[in-house]
Amino acid sequence: MTSIGLSPAKTAPAPDLALVTPFGRHTSAERFQSYLTKLEVLADFVTVIAAVMSSYAAYYILGLGKQIHYPRSLALGVSATFAAVIVLMLDRVGAYSHGTSLLRVRETEHVLRVSMQALGFILCVSFFTSFLFSRWLLIIALCLVPLFLFLQKHAVYTLVQHLHAKGYGIERVLIYGSGSTGRRVYSVLRRSLKLGLEPVAFVDDNVAKVGCDIPELGYENRRSASVLRGPITRHLVSECAADLVVIAIPSIQHEKFHLTIEEVLAANARVSFVPSTFVHSDPLVDFQDIDGVLLASFSRDRGRFTYEWAKRILDFVTAAALLALGLPFFLLLAVLIKLDSAGPALFRQERVGLNGRRFRMFKFRTMRKEAPPYAYSPKEAEDRRITRLGRFLRRTSLDELPQLLNVVLGDMSLVGPRPEMPFIVDTYNERHFQRLQVKPGITGLWQLSGDRKYLIHENIEYDLYYVKHRNFFMDIAILLHTTIFAMRGV
Repeated sequence: MTSIGLSPAKTAPAPDLALVTPFGRHTSAERFQSYLTKLEVLADFVTVIAAVMSSYAAYYILGLGKQIHYPRSLALGVSATFAAVIVLMLDRVGAYSHGTSLLRVRETEHVLRVSMQALGFILCVSFFTSFLFSRWLLIIALCLVPLFLFLQKHAVYTLVQHLHAKGYGIERVLIYGSGSTGRRVYSVLRRSLKLGLEPVAFVDDNVAKVGCDIPELGYENRRSASVLRGPITRHLVSECAADLVVIAIPSIQHEKFHLTIEEVLAANARVSFVPSTFVHSDPLVDFQDIDGVLLASFSRDRGRFTYEWAKRILDFVTAAALLALGLPFFLLLAVLIKLDSAGPALFRQERVGLNGRRFRMFKFRTMRKEAPPYAYSPKEAEDRRITRLGRFLRRTSLDELPQLLNVVLGDMSLVGPRPEMPFIVDTYNERHFQRLQVKPGITGLWQLSGDRKYLIHENIEYDLYYVKHRNFFMDIAILLHTTIFAMRGV
């Protein structure tokens, strides 16, 4: 579940959501969810291969149809391709997005729908191509693929329950508000162990409720949580060791909401809330319906497996190829830099990347040896710190080419916000910290804009737009525009 912000009631003024957007920290529970997602993807891939190969074996053992014989290597290749298609389709429908539903019925629905669609597509292909698929083989696969996936997901679910019971991947949750909304939130969290969100207590401003035990909704009311005295303060959040605070008061006042947000963030925790009936649309906010409980959240993306996977492949292959092909040119530039001024040809500088992690960034040196290594970048080409060749390298962005090595190493991406120096990041506010939610890049929207004469941290709207709307085809488009800009010498 991501950190989220509030949209006010219809009669209240719209809050500035940018002012309360928290910078996401990576907790052990978040890493657990990340590993769990990777495990689910790998398990689905292997399970589909096993199901198709089992269908292949059953087809021959039962002696069905015309007994079309396929080489085992071909059958394995088709199974792997089909498994990849299934995984991509499951990702497309949100099967690997945690928190979209607390009921496992949705999980089974995804499996059935995607299996039917994928097998139906292959059936259509068999009618319009020369490659023959046995209809019997497809029918058996149509039964075994969803069955195998259902059994495998049940096994994963049981494993997650066991790990959560031992305390792995658990986030402690405080629920602000013990009324009907708070009780609903408590119930749905209690009934979904897979989310790993453990409600530890209610917090309420009503003194009369303090000390009461609020049970979950249901016939048995087996589990309950006590009510602590409100309001939410940073001391209370820290004392309860809460990782997340859910504001379950839809009618909360505008000023009180912002004060609660500030206190939660001061305790280094995340916040979510149940919005009022009238919600204000904002590009920074996403809404999720979790079993009838509507939660609004800032769009801090935890990572989309297919996109991140495809982007990393594009980054590595492209950067490695450019490094190999451009090596003679890079050596020539290094020699020219050495001849132009004293000092090393390659310049290394500490920068801040994804989630605030520091790394060494490489560039061709464009400034004089005596220039301070950590200072604001020159705004004018005539800056005395810049060498003669350096002006050309900076104007054509050729000084950025060594960062291809950073891309291969995984510190940077081809496309993303520019990495800043640590002393600049130290001055960041919560809005600026959103830039660190994605891996930094060699090029991006800001580099293509006409606002490059301003410092990055003075003009972050392009980076924030990218963080919110990034996708694989946007990355390709940015790379194409960067190529055109480079050819024009912009």
